Amino acid sequence: MLLVVNAGSSSVKVALFDGLREVRRGQVAEIGREGHRAALEQLLAQGFGAGLRAAAHRVVHGGADLVASCRVDALVSAGIAACVPLAPLHNPANLAGIEALEALLPGLPQYASFDTAFHATNPEVARRYALPVAEHVRGIRRFGFHGISYAGLVRKVKETAVDGLPKRLLGLHLGNGASLCAICDGVSVATTMGYSPLDGLTMGTRAGSIDGNAVLRLAELHGIKGAGRMLNRESGLLALGGSSDMRALQEAGTPEAAFARAHFAYWVQRHAGSMIAAMGGIDAMAFTGGIGENDAAIRDEIVRGLAWAGQVPVYVIPAEEERTIAMDAAALRARGL
Repeated sequence: MLLVVNAGSSSVKVALFDGLREVRRGQVAEIGREGHRAALEQLLAQGFGAGLRAAAHRVVHGGADLVASCRVDALVSAGIAACVPLAPLHNPANLAGIEALEALLPGLPQYASFDTAFHATNPEVARRYALPVAEHVRGIRRFGFHGISYAGLVRKVKETAVDGLPKRLLGLHLGNGASLCAICDGVSVATTMGYSPLDGLTMGTRAGSIDGNAVLRLAELHGIKGAGRMLNRESGLLALGGSSDMRALQEAGTPEAAFARAHFAYWVQRHAGSMIAAMGGIDAMAFTGGIGENDAAIRDEIVRGLAWAGQVPVYVIPAEEERTIAMDAAALRARGL
């Protein structure tokens, strides 16, 4: 049995796999900063620890060095900790999950898959900001996220498409967090998120792309913490339409809700043009994520807005991030790692 763990800042979600077959899911919510060990202890006591031979974790940020799934050791844990300044909302919780499981089940092999790793194949011209070299060395560069989702999307499209994986595939991970990815021959060549998950599309509570001087002005008005809270938690669909939930916006029927949905679709289309340019064209597109899978009206509007690029196959792919993480760990174990 393999336990896949997604340790967040306020919850721990787990999925139990027998081989690559998911047999059970569980979650403990509202745990607080110090509650990961207690949450995992509770889940293990509920049967998630029976027959357990390994665990695998979702880690949001691997930085410039952790660019492939791997077995967790002291060096990998140190690397995850070193990325805390790059992902202060995510990596501390991810690391807390690893450390809690190590304390509860000493010696259990643990593995990590990184949301940033899929985009390590982006060319340097796509990764680099036009900043002084010293800032690049400090880690101010484009990383990209949702990589575990995109890896699963590529696998599923390859299995689904009649002629195999399209050469130039536009991936659309649309949910509360949203991004696009230009995928050529199965690898990422560009993505809309950058240094953090804030960049790019309009999202549930995140502003998406915004002029740097506007950010500086917000920091002057509200302080750095206040501006950060606004950009990450009080903006996006919530600010435009009064809800971060696309279903609620669709049902609201207000001008503000309609504008929020239109804003979301417009910026998906606009950024999609950039991704298509990075690929030199498009052969197919694939939607995933809560909105991408379930909101047919938004999908149709986006597809219509991209008709200028030509008629291409459109896939709707259920997100399988936990299974992708399980597959990563199984592949490593098969190699004796």
